[in-house]
Amino acid sequence: MEQKKLAGWLKLIVIGIAVCAVYIYAVIIPGYGQMIVAQAPEFGYCYLPWLIFISITAVPIFIALFFAWKIFANIGNDRSFCKENAGYLKWISWLAGGDAAYFFLGNIVLMFLNMNHPGIVLFSLIVVFAGTAVSVASAALSHLVLKAALLQEESDLTV
Repeated sequence: MEQKKLAGWLKLIVIGIAVCAVYIYAVIIPGYGQMIVAQAPEFGYCYLPWLIFISITAVPIFIALFFAWKIFANIGNDRSFCKENAGYLKWISWLAGGDAAYFFLGNIVLMFLNMNHPGIVLFSLIVVFAGTAVSVASAALSHLVLKAALLQEESDLTV
């Protein structure tokens, strides 16, 4: 598969992820929260803090998607291994790690404010693990892309 076609497919995937994320954050999460409040009105005081807490987690996701778009544009321009892409991957790593830490600490804070259940905190560890995995994978890819970019620069100088 040629570079431009690959970049086009990757950009299409980013658009699909963005559309799904907007739907989840704008429709599913508020609807699910309203359903919980309708079934158990005693939890009504938790709706807005949880909605704000969850909505803030969307910010790093969309920033990371923006960086992914830029990486895929570079791939389309036949610049797969460049320092710029390594930097974008490093940013994605920091965003994923920060979002995972925020999600975990936010769950703990909400639990101490009596707006969360310990079972939910334990379940949220799955999300934290996924965010940490993305962070570590992005950091490793950043390192490898940087090494490849340096090798490519060295190779270009010898030719």
